[in-house]
Amino acid sequence: MAKIIAIANQKGGVGKTTTAVNLATALSAINKKILLIDLDPQGNASVSVGEQRASAGPSAYTVLLGKDPLEKALIATKIPHLSLLPASQELLGVDLELSSAAKPHFFLKTALAKAEEAFDYIIIDCPPAVGMLTINALVSAASIIIPIQCEYLALEGVADLVKTIAKVKKHFNPDLKIQGIVLTMYDARNNLSAMIAGDVRNYFGEKVYSTVIPRNVRVCEAPSHGKPVILYDYRSAGSEAYVKLAAELLKQERKEKTANAKR
Repeated sequence: MAKIIAIANQKGGVGKTTTAVNLATALSAINKKILLIDLDPQGNASVSVGEQRASAGPSAYTVLLGKDPLEKALIATKIPHLSLLPASQELLGVDLELSSAAKPHFFLKTALAKAEEAFDYIIIDCPPAVGMLTINALVSAASIIIPIQCEYLALEGVADLVKTIAKVKKHFNPDLKIQGIVLTMYDARNNLSAMIAGDVRNYFGEKVYSTVIPRNVRVCEAPSHGKPVILYDYRSAGSEAYVKLAAELLKQERKEKTANAKR
């Protein structure tokens, strides 16, 4: 049964897509079967794994609305064990299209129902807004990872996202939890980064991963080459950090399974 993880933050430019893509790649590198879902109309996750946003035909949009089955829209990427459900610009109109639908929050969950046996992890890259796309992702997911950049106003909007998570948990998905908080764009030369990291750790406590993603030029360059940074330059600081993040996630998963087995 696949573990579905949504990568979300309603604030843009925080490393959300980069985290989704590189976490998916790191997990696929250890032979985990991964499905990366690009729910952002901009299609940056699709481009970052060497594919293009769908211009026509099957896509995250057609699957979400039930026009195509999931398997028809999946792309086997050049990355072993990593499949992609590509974004489409048509996702921009989803809020309006679902506004009059019955149970609009459950469309993605319904679409993924038959896919959970085929993958180990399903990672959803959400758009930088708490609209119907993000709500569908949260309803479908077992957990959420929130990237927060180590810059001024880093916590801006995160409190609202936490409130949204609580509402989704109360009304639609009682098992939803915050998997973890990942600090991104950390600059060790900047005292502000250390201060922001401290504030985030004080606010979220043990939910914050020990691994910190540094500000790294290779991370910025990688998408323009259609590659995750882990493949673009595996020796870079950014690549090493995402490998460590994946390892920390797997360790977290093992601890949870052990704890559940003892109950």
